[in-house]
Amino acid sequence: MKELGLYIHIPFCKKKCKYCDFISFECKDEIQEKYVNLLIKEIQNCKYKNRKVTSIYIGGGTPSYINSIYIKQILDELRNIFLLDEKCEITIEINPGTINKEKLIDYKNAGINRISIGLQSTNNRLLKLIGRIHTYEDFLECYELIKEEGFKNINIDLMLALPTQTEEELNESVEKIVELNPNHISIYSLILEEGTLLKKMVDNKELEPADEITERKMYWSVKKYLEIHGYNHYEISNFAKESFESKHNFNCWNQEEYIGFGVSAHSYINNKRFSNTNNLKNYINNIERMDFDKNIEIHEIQDRESMAKEYMLLGFRKIEGISISEFERKFRINPLFYFRFEISKLVDEKLIEVDLDKIKLTNKGIDFANLVFEEFI
Repeated sequence: MKELGLYIHIPFCKKKCKYCDFISFECKDEIQEKYVNLLIKEIQNCKYKNRKVTSIYIGGGTPSYINSIYIKQILDELRNIFLLDEKCEITIEINPGTINKEKLIDYKNAGINRISIGLQSTNNRLLKLIGRIHTYEDFLECYELIKEEGFKNINIDLMLALPTQTEEELNESVEKIVELNPNHISIYSLILEEGTLLKKMVDNKELEPADEITERKMYWSVKKYLEIHGYNHYEISNFAKESFESKHNFNCWNQEEYIGFGVSAHSYINNKRFSNTNNLKNYINNIERMDFDKNIEIHEIQDRESMAKEYMLLGFRKIEGISISEFERKFRINPLFYFRFEISKLVDEKLIEVDLDKIKLTNKGIDFANLVFEEFI
């Protein structure tokens, strides 16, 4: 039986953060129940039923902002439509300030076994600067509640290279989080996306962005500290204790198939990449009319070459790199031959290296990963 990952998009937030360019909406409480009912209808009419599901990721937005009974209803319907693996990883993203004991109990009873907490910094000045709704103290209260309810698989998100953020502030955040001993830590460099409030503030000279040298220095400092303290650096932005690497992450980087439900949710199946419309009104109207196909926007139908290129691009995000034997099994050709010109060039530039069965980024390649990716676009 073919395996599948699932993604559920909950687009509602209490307040949109200043750096966020995801499809999310604040002050839409009145349509949350309607949205969930229609999302469930979309699940019920999925064309790819009776597949074995190894991971479910509930993202947003802020999934913990909505009533937890809606989360339970969604997961109940997924179990009706798909065959969930007994070790299925079920993740929900939460933000401090949107969670309580009752919600966590509902999540546990619904089968959720992994919590991803959006913290971003332990510094309250920086949290306010980037528009977060919570303080570090709110996070600590949230984290303790999660531990009390018996959740063991916990990720904490942090950001680096925030405007005005010092190396000392970042190091303090990392040290405080390591003391809490979560099983997984994600570290993301701030990207100033067009249309976000933070980008406008930088463009208007209200804030000074971190320079590239500082950003790279922060990244390598964090990497070293986390590795010393027992975290395996398994993907450019992700660190985990042994056996706590995210299945959802690996599904993406290994080019596994997944289906997304909800407004703007992306899917990859049968060599086709597509997504739902990012227009919330259209998403709702089309499902109410049972016109599911009208929500779909096809981005790419892959041939063998484009699929192989993407496999390389995604695989380089993993610190262990691309398995030569796995590539041969999937594409019936050795990647060292198939991409001999690209690989030769990148090896000469000391951006990648070939090590036994692996082709992977060098330390220099991690710093200039986009140059590597560009060879396979």
